[in-house]
Amino acid sequence: MGRFLTPAKIGLLALIELYVDELVPTTAIIPVLSFVTSSLLDREPKDLTHSCDSSPQSRWSKAERAVSLITSINDFETLLAAYPVVVGLPGRKLWDIFLEKLWDVNSLHQLHDFFDRQSHSLIMTKEELRRLGLTEAELQGIRISRNSPFGTFIRRCQLEFTRLRFEDTVELWKDFVRYRQPTSGHRRRRDPSMGRMSFDYVLDAGEHRDWDVEAVNVLASITHGDFVTSDSSSSIPVSTDDVEFLLEFQVDQMQKHGNRVPLDVRARFQRLLQDSRVIPSLSHYLRFPRTPSLLRLPIHSVASVSPGLTVCSFLDAWKSGDHPTAFDYLHRYFDYTMQTRDRLYYQYALMNLAVVQADFGSHRDAIETMLETVSTARENKDMPCLNFALNWLFHFGRAHPELIRDLESDSLLGTGKESLAYLRAKAKETGMWTLWSSVLLSEAKLGFCNGESVASCMEMLVRSSQLIVTRDLKNMYGAQLAMTMALWERLGLAHLSAVESEIFRRCHVGHTTFDDELKITTRFAMHLTERGEYDKALKMVEALDENSLRSWKSSQYWYKYRGIIKLTRDLRHNNLDAAEQLISQLLQSRQDDIEPDMAFVINSLHVDSLMRRGDLQGAFDKVEDMLEALDDGKRDISLRVRLMLLKAHLFDKAGRPQRGFTLAMRAASTAWGARLIPMLWQAIGALANVLSSLGEFHSAAALLTAVLPRSLECESAAMSAQLYSYLADANVGLAGKAPPNSARRTENLTRAAGAVQKAFDSYSTIDDIEKQCEMMAKKATIMKVAGDKALAADYAAAYVSLRKSAAALAIC
Repeated sequence: MGRFLTPAKIGLLALIELYVDELVPTTAIIPVLSFVTSSLLDREPKDLTHSCDSSPQSRWSKAERAVSLITSINDFETLLAAYPVVVGLPGRKLWDIFLEKLWDVNSLHQLHDFFDRQSHSLIMTKEELRRLGLTEAELQGIRISRNSPFGTFIRRCQLEFTRLRFEDTVELWKDFVRYRQPTSGHRRRRDPSMGRMSFDYVLDAGEHRDWDVEAVNVLASITHGDFVTSDSSSSIPVSTDDVEFLLEFQVDQMQKHGNRVPLDVRARFQRLLQDSRVIPSLSHYLRFPRTPSLLRLPIHSVASVSPGLTVCSFLDAWKSGDHPTAFDYLHRYFDYTMQTRDRLYYQYALMNLAVVQADFGSHRDAIETMLETVSTARENKDMPCLNFALNWLFHFGRAHPELIRDLESDSLLGTGKESLAYLRAKAKETGMWTLWSSVLLSEAKLGFCNGESVASCMEMLVRSSQLIVTRDLKNMYGAQLAMTMALWERLGLAHLSAVESEIFRRCHVGHTTFDDELKITTRFAMHLTERGEYDKALKMVEALDENSLRSWKSSQYWYKYRGIIKLTRDLRHNNLDAAEQLISQLLQSRQDDIEPDMAFVINSLHVDSLMRRGDLQGAFDKVEDMLEALDDGKRDISLRVRLMLLKAHLFDKAGRPQRGFTLAMRAASTAWGARLIPMLWQAIGALANVLSSLGEFHSAAALLTAVLPRSLECESAAMSAQLYSYLADANVGLAGKAPPNSARRTENLTRAAGAVQKAFDSYSTIDDIEKQCEMMAKKATIMKVAGDKALAADYAAAYVSLRKSAAALAIC
C-alpha cells in the first residue's frame, strides 16, 4: 500500500488533464469539476450553497463515494458516459476519450511520462517563461494555479511519485493495470485492433514478435498475477492517505452526530483494511468535542495496534451498549498512556471513562472519575478539558442532585450559578465558543427551573443565538431551538413551539447530533399526542433514521417515548389491560437510567392509570412519593406545580375538592411567579372547581370565562376540556340558584349545555372515551333538568352506546 498515490488518483489526474486540454464539453464542465473537487476536499461543494438539505441518510455518502472510487472505475464511467466528445467521431462519449488517455499509459515508462507532463497543466513560473522565451500572453489553453486545490493535488502527486522507490513504482503500475482492466471489453469494442496483452506494451510487443505464447503467459502471470485470465483483482489498491481519511471521517461522524457506522460502510472499510498491508496510525490526534455528550480521544501511534481502530471500536461498542467491550478498548488506551508515562492527555481518557460509566449506570464511579479528571486537567493546565469536566459535573448534578449534594456542601464545585458564571468567563477568555453558547443555554435552563425572570432567561437565549450565528456554530442549533421550544411551551404558545420544531427539522437536522434530533422530534410528537394525533405522532417517531437508532442509548430513549405515546392512547381509549402491560415495561427501568422529565411523564401516566382503575389510594401514595423525591429543591419548579395540581385533582376525584384549595392556590401563585402559563390556567381551573364546591358559582364562572380563551393557545385538548367541564358545573350551580322556570335558569342551563358540548368535542379530539361518557351523562342530566326528556333520553342512549364501544375497543 502506497503512502498517497492510487490508481483512482491517476484517474483524477487524467480527468483534470482532459479539462485543461479543453476536451470537456460545456455541459459537462460543472459536473466534472464538482466530481474532482468532491474527491479532493473534505466537504461537498453542494453543501456550501445547500447546507440545509443535509439529512442523516446522506451523512455517510462521502465515505461511500470515497470507497467506491478507490475500489472501482465505475464512478468515472457513471460521470462521463452521459456526455459527448467535443471533437471526434459521432457517437463517441467523453468516457471513450478518458479511456484512451488511461490506456495510453501502457508501460512503466509511459507512467513516468504521464506524471512528468502533469506540470504542463500548471501556470508557468517566471523562471520557466524566461527559460522558454515566452510571455504569459503567448500561453494558450487553460492553466491551473499552483496554489489552487487542483494545482496542489497535481504538485503533490508529482512529488509523491518522485519519492517512490522502484519496487513501489512497479506496484503502483500493476495496481493501475488491475484497476483499469474491467474496461478492456469496452475498449476492444471501440478498437478491434487491441490485442490480449494491450494493457502492457512489452507483453503486447512480444506477442506480435513471435515470442513463445506460453512464455508470454508465464511472464504476464508473474508480473501481473492471474487477473489476465479472470479479469478481476484479488486485492484493492488503497493508500495510507485514503485509509486515514476514511478513519478520520468515521470517527468524526460518530462523535459529531452520535451515530454508529452503517453496516455496509463498515463492511467495505474492513475489506480495505484486510487488503492493505499496513494499518496507518494517527499521531497525537486531538480535537476538542463539539458537544458535551461526545468526546474526542487523543490518539497516539502504536506499533502493533492501530489506535484509530481502537477508538472506532470503542465508540462503536459504546454506542451499541456493549459495556465490557467498551471498557476493554478504553483500557487499552489507559495502558498505553501509562506505559509511555505520557500524562499530557491522560485526563481525556479519564473523561471518556467517566462518561461511559455514567451511560452504563455507574454514577458514583463516574463522579469520582470526573473529579480525578478535574485534578489532572488542573495539573496539566488543560483549560478546555477542565472547563468541559466542570460543565459535565454541573449537568450531571442537575440530573442527580442526591449524588452531588455532598460536593456542593464542601464548596468543591460551588452552587450552580457560580459554576456557570465561572465557565462562561473562562470560555470567553479561551475562545471556546461552543462551550460559551452551551453555558448560556444552561443559565437559561437554570432560570427556567428556578422560576426566575423570563426576561433574563430570554436574554441568555438571545446572547446564545447571537454567538451561534456570528461564530457559525451549526452543531448548537439543536440545543438552541430545543430551549426556545421549552420557553414557548412554558408561556403557553404551543404554536410557536411547533414552528421552532419545524424549522429545526427542515433546516438544521443535518448539522446537529442525533440526540438533538431525537429529543426535538419526540417533544413535537408529544405535542401531537396532546392534540389527539396519535398515528401522526407515531409515524413521525418511527420515521427517524434506522441506522442512527442502532445506538443503544438513543434506541432506549426512542423505545420509551414510543411506548409513552402508545400508553397515552391506550389510557384514553380505556384499554387498561394493554396500558398496564406498557406501564410495567416502562417502570422496569431504574429512575437513574432515564431523564427526569421522562420519568415524571411515566409516573404521571401511572397515576392516571390508577385513577382510571379507581385505585385512588394507590394514586395518592404514588403522588406523595413523587413529591418527596422533589424535596431536594434541585428539580424543575414546573414538576412540583404539576404534582400539586395532580394531588388537588385526586382530592376532587375522592369527593373532597375543598382539601385541594391550598394546593390550588400555591400552584397558581408559583405558576404565575414562574410564568408557567399552561399550569396557571390549570391551577385556576382547580381553584374554580373548589369555589363551585363552596357554592361560589359566580366567581368560579368569572375565573373560567377569563382564562378559557388564553388556554386554547396551549393547544392542549385535555386541559381545555377540563376547564369547559368546570365551567359547565359552575353554570349548573348558577341555574340551581335561579328561580324555577325563570329565564335566568334557562339561560344558565343553556350555557352549561354549550360548555359540556365543547368539553365533549375536546375529549373527542383526543379519543378519551371515559371522559366522553362523563360529558354525555352531564348533558343528559342537564336536559332532564331543563325539561327536555326526549333529548335527555337520546343523550342517555348515546352514553350507553359509548360505553359499549369502549368495552369493544378494550377487548380488541
